[in-house]
Amino acid sequence: MGLFKRIGSFFGAKGGPQVIDTPEKLAQALGAGYETHSGQRVTTSSALQQLVVFNCVRVLSESIGMLPCRLLKQTGRFRLPATGHRLYPLLTMAPNSFMTSQEFWEMLVACLCLRGNFFAYKVMALGNVVELLPLNPDIVIPKLKDDWTVEYTVNFKTGQRVLTQDEIWHVRLFTLDGLNGLNPIAYARQALGLGQAMDTHAAKLFTNGAVTSGVLQTEQTLTDEAFARLKTEFQGEHMGVANAYKPMILEMGLDWKPISLNAQDTQFIESKKMSEAQICGLFRVPPHLVASMEKMTLNNIEHMGMSFVNYSLVPLMTRIEHRIQVGLLSEKDRLTHYAKFNAGALMRGDLKGRYESYGKGIQWGILSPNDCRELEDENPREGGDIYLTPMNMTTKPESSDADKTKA
Repeated sequence: MGLFKRIGSFFGAKGGPQVIDTPEKLAQALGAGYETHSGQRVTTSSALQQLVVFNCVRVLSESIGMLPCRLLKQTGRFRLPATGHRLYPLLTMAPNSFMTSQEFWEMLVACLCLRGNFFAYKVMALGNVVELLPLNPDIVIPKLKDDWTVEYTVNFKTGQRVLTQDEIWHVRLFTLDGLNGLNPIAYARQALGLGQAMDTHAAKLFTNGAVTSGVLQTEQTLTDEAFARLKTEFQGEHMGVANAYKPMILEMGLDWKPISLNAQDTQFIESKKMSEAQICGLFRVPPHLVASMEKMTLNNIEHMGMSFVNYSLVPLMTRIEHRIQVGLLSEKDRLTHYAKFNAGALMRGDLKGRYESYGKGIQWGILSPNDCRELEDENPREGGDIYLTPMNMTTKPESSDADKTKA
């Protein structure tokens, strides 16, 4: 597709003209992605083709997708599931007719990681949200108006529409203007471009493996015809991974001199590791979760897992929970209702550690036996709702009154 055709398709004859007011939108119009100093063009698709990026996005998306999200109602000091609210089944089971809640949360987190924003169209009925339809972030343009209200220009296939906050649910990442979430791929394009360049270089090394692993040497002078024939035969029979370890038939005093791994190749491997570590830092994913076990021990893996929950997942979950309360609940309901992801499943230790903590919780009256059984997905037992209090921790007012009477 030519330059003018790409620009013309971006403006769109059906959807109406779009304003190109940022370098990212210009790159999108040209189909070029984000230019980098390494010479690589970084796009969402090309970044996701890097294995470490794909693994980081998948770990974050699936980790939050597996957690239950419930709508709770606060009544005084008590919090109970708001099962009677129309929003409850959307968060816990299916937000629309073609997605489960797990798939929906996974898509939401993936959009945040790769685009910085997630948009969904709210289907309303009697003042309640009854369905959430995800939108491609590429077709939505947020705008803050002079009266401090937000409108969203959405380029549907049927044409362009301007929608309000009452019709669009917007979840954003870290933002500088309060409206648009920053795109991690755009702002980390230099590191991602370096990673793409290293992957391309490594692929060429394996494709031309014989050339980088040794040289052909002879004291004789080869004619142009002999040199061309040798080059053609050598490239066809001995270059590439598929031709590795094939025996060579050498003539005219040719000798094969193998070359071991040099300092530049060693530095390349170290640079590749550093690039992968930077990408893990971009998404705040511990390296061991993307199969990089270097410098990992049994002692620090557990702490790294807890750090992943506290500093990687909790910020995302809190961001989503607040947007649910503000964007999906009415002004009246948001005073008493709120959404909550249950991250307890990720914080659970082994069987021995869980049972020891349950024992302490029951001993000090924090938990009842049925509370512990519920955490283990077991049915309650009769008499298991009693909260114990240690005898040495109670004030025993009735005993004090009896002692005064005796005195």
